[in-house]
Amino acid sequence: MPPNLAYLVIREGAKWTDVFRLVPGQTASIGRAPNNQIVMKDDRCSRNHAEVYLRDDQWYVRDLESRNGTLLAETPIRGETPLTAGDVIRIGNSQLAFVNDLTMAFPESGNSLRTIPLVGSPLTEAALGESDSSMNLHEPTMITHRRMQTKFLEPGKEDQESIPKVGRAAAKLCRLAFELAKSTDPYSVAQISLEGLFEGAAVDAGAVLLLRRNAAGDLRDADLEVVASQSSTNLPYHRISPFLAATVLREGEAVLARNVIGDSTVMSRDSRGEIQAVSVLCAPIRRNEKIVGLIHLYSTKPERMPDPDDLEFTLAVADTVGVALQNLKRRQELAENLNTVRDENVQLRQRLGAESEIVGTSRAMQRVAEEISRAAPNNATVLIRGESGVGKELVARGVHFSSPRRKGPFVCLNCAALSETLLESELFGHEKGAFTGAVGRKMGKFEAASQGTLMLDEIGEMSPAIQAKFLRVLEGHPFERVGGSEPVKVDVRVIAATNRDLEKAVTEGIFRRDLYFRLHVLEILVPPLRKRPEDIAELAYYFFNRFTGETGRKLKGFTPKAMEQMMRYRWPGNVRELKNVVERAIVLSEGEYIGETDLLLSKLPTSGDTVDVPNSPVDFKPCSLAEMEQRHIQAVLKSTGGNKSQAAVILGIERSTLDRKLRRYGSADQPPNRVS
Repeated sequence: MPPNLAYLVIREGAKWTDVFRLVPGQTASIGRAPNNQIVMKDDRCSRNHAEVYLRDDQWYVRDLESRNGTLLAETPIRGETPLTAGDVIRIGNSQLAFVNDLTMAFPESGNSLRTIPLVGSPLTEAALGESDSSMNLHEPTMITHRRMQTKFLEPGKEDQESIPKVGRAAAKLCRLAFELAKSTDPYSVAQISLEGLFEGAAVDAGAVLLLRRNAAGDLRDADLEVVASQSSTNLPYHRISPFLAATVLREGEAVLARNVIGDSTVMSRDSRGEIQAVSVLCAPIRRNEKIVGLIHLYSTKPERMPDPDDLEFTLAVADTVGVALQNLKRRQELAENLNTVRDENVQLRQRLGAESEIVGTSRAMQRVAEEISRAAPNNATVLIRGESGVGKELVARGVHFSSPRRKGPFVCLNCAALSETLLESELFGHEKGAFTGAVGRKMGKFEAASQGTLMLDEIGEMSPAIQAKFLRVLEGHPFERVGGSEPVKVDVRVIAATNRDLEKAVTEGIFRRDLYFRLHVLEILVPPLRKRPEDIAELAYYFFNRFTGETGRKLKGFTPKAMEQMMRYRWPGNVRELKNVVERAIVLSEGEYIGETDLLLSKLPTSGDTVDVPNSPVDFKPCSLAEMEQRHIQAVLKSTGGNKSQAAVILGIERSTLDRKLRRYGSADQPPNRVS
C-alpha cells in the first residue's frame, strides 16, 4: 500500500454515497458551499464546516468554527485533531469514515467496493456496491476509443455479416430519420424515404402517394397523388391497384402480398396489359392518427422477394415519413406565421411612426423638434404645455421614441378622466379585496411602464392626496399598491402634460408647489395651430392622404376656396379639429375635390379670445384695439342691463374710468361712433 494513502467514505443518513481519496499536500475542505472538495447536502452542515489535511505523515481534521460543530465518534473536536484508521467524523446526520483500506469502511456487513476507475476523484453511488473483486486504485484511466461522427448515420458502414438483419434495419431507419428531419418539402421527403426503402427492403420499384387536399369521405385510389416514384429496373413504376389502395386506406394496416403474378387485384397492368410484379408491399402514412398517404413497393424478380421483416421496415419508414410530414407542415405554418407577424410588425411600426410623427415645417414646430431632441437623451421629467388638441401626446411619443428607453413601454393615462380612488388604483395598482370589485391583484401604470415612459395627461386635474403620493414616486421612493403593504420600486421616466395654468393653480393652493418644481425640470411649449398657419396646408394634406387610403375614396384634393377658408379659420380645436374636419369632408364629399361647403367649421372662440370676437372667416373684420375695447364694454353693459357699477366690477376698472371711456366712445344708449 502506498504511504499516506487514505480515504473518506461518506455516509449520509442510512446510505453510503461517496468515497473521496485524500491526496497528500492537498487540504480536503468539507461544507455545503459548492466550492468545497466534499460537498455535504445536510442542513446542519455549515457552508465551510471542516477540513482534513496531512502534516508530518499524520492526517488531521479541524473544525472551521461551524455552527453545529464536528464530532469525532461522539466527542466534539477543538482545533486540529489527529485521525487514525477507523475514526468516524460526524457532521450533522452525515458520517465520514477515515480509512487506509476501503474494506474497513463496512465492518458490520463485510461488503467490499467495486474497482474505482478514477484515481483521486470523488466516487458516485454507482461505484459503491457488493462485489467480490478487490480494490485497485492505482490503475490509471485510459481513453480507448475516439469518434467524430457515428457510423449509423453514414451509408454503407454496416458490417453485413456481423450485424443481424434487424440491427441493420434499425441503423438504416436511424439514418433515414436523420435525413428526413433535414427535408424542406414533401417531394424531398418522398425521395429520401424511397432511397432508404430500396436500400433496406427487397423491392425493385415503388412510390410515395399522398392524399389530395380536397379528399374527404370514403378514400379511394383517385384521391391519391404520386409525389415521387422510383424503379431500379428498365421498367417504369406502375401505379397501385384501386383494390389494394382502397383496402389499405380503409383498414389502415400495412400488407404484404407474395406470388401475385397475374393478380390484378393487388397490381395494376402495364401499358401492354401485363402484370410484372411477383410481390407487393403497401403501408399507410399517418399524421396525427389520420391516414394522409401510402407507400407502395413491389418486386419484379422471384429471387428477390420481400419478407415480413421488410414489411416491418416499410411500416416503420411510413410512420417516420408521417412524422416528417407533420414536422414539415408545422415548420411551414411557423414560417407563414412568422412572415405574417413580420408584416404586422412592419405595419404596426409604420402606424406607430405615423402616429408619433410630428407634422409641420414652421419655425414654431422646428423649435419643438429641437426641444424634443434635447430632452430625449436624459431621464429628466418633462412638462408639456399647450392647448387641448395641439398634439401633446405626439410630443411625448417623440421624446420616448428618441430616448434610450425607446424599446421599453410607452403608457398614457388621462388624470382628468378618473375619480381620485380610481386614479390611485390606475397609477399604483391594487391588491385583491382592496375595495369593492377588486377581485384580484392589478398592476398599476407605474409598474406597466417600468423601463419605459409614463405620460400623465391633464396633470393639473390630480387631487392633492394623489399629488403627495405621486411626488414620492417621482423622488425615487418605492410605493405600495392600494390595499397592500409590499413596497414596489420601478424605473420610469415621467412626462406630464397640461393645458392649465399651473402657476395660477399653485397660487390658489390647488396644486402642490413642490410637485410643480419637480415637474418643471424640462418644459416643452406646443403652440396652437393658429400661431403656425403655415402648417395648416401640410397637415390638411397629411390627413387627406391618410383618410383617403383608409376609406378608399378617389378624391384629388381641396379646392382653392376650401384651402383659403381653412387658412383663415382660427381652429379653436387645433390639430384635433383639423383632423376631424378633413375626415368628415372625405366621407361626405360628393365631388372629386373637397369644397368649402364640405368643411364643417365651428364658431367657437379660441381659448385666447374674449366674448363676441368673431372667429368665423365670413364674419371676421380687422379692427383696432380701441374698437375692440368699445365693443367689449358695450357687450358687458348689455349683459348687466345697463348697470355701470356692476359692469365696472366685471371689467376690473373704476366707475369713473368706465364713465370716461363711455364719453370717449359716445353714449351707452346710442350706437358707438367708429373710433379712428
